[in-house]
Amino acid sequence: MPTGVALRDVREQLFAAAERVLSRDGPSALTSRAVTDEAGCAKGVLHRHFSDFDDFLTELVRDRIARLGHDAATLRESAGTGTVDTNLADAVTKVFGPVAVAIVSLIIFRDELRIRLRRSRPIGVPLLSDATVMIADYLTAERDLGRLTPQADIDTLAPTLIGAGHLLFADRTGTPPEPAAVRKMVATVLSTATA
Repeated sequence: MPTGVALRDVREQLFAAAERVLSRDGPSALTSRAVTDEAGCAKGVLHRHFSDFDDFLTELVRDRIARLGHDAATLRESAGTGTVDTNLADAVTKVFGPVAVAIVSLIIFRDELRIRLRRSRPIGVPLLSDATVMIADYLTAERDLGRLTPQADIDTLAPTLIGAGHLLFADRTGTPPEPAAVRKMVATVLSTATA
């Protein structure tokens, strides 16, 4: 592998390479060699920017969570527009893209990664917990606008939507669920909460 190739935005290139490996081959295939081969750089490049491979993976997950923050703002701004079911079905579908599903598997699969993430996120599965907060914020906004009943139990609805969504999308190698199946799941979960 050439070692004199200049890389711009090394972290982003390595994260993108890791996401391609995760999407294509799954979490068990994600190694430092697989990432650097995919990025087209020497293995030492990764270790110059991260203390070890688990540090790299921790930062990869944190980067993915930060991206979710943008999606959360967009979802929150959609409150009061369209339909609650459609907005949530679209959000759940976006949350559970192939890379995110693989990252959740990676978090569960790698003990050291989970330990490191627990230092800043002691409760729940990182990424899933963040997605739950995103959904809860949106549901709260819709309840405040009167599009959900005043009694809508946001603390139950949000994790239920994320859990059910994860089950729909969890088979990384299978065909993703049809949009109608996602909308049906959302409508069923919200059936007692819609105004």
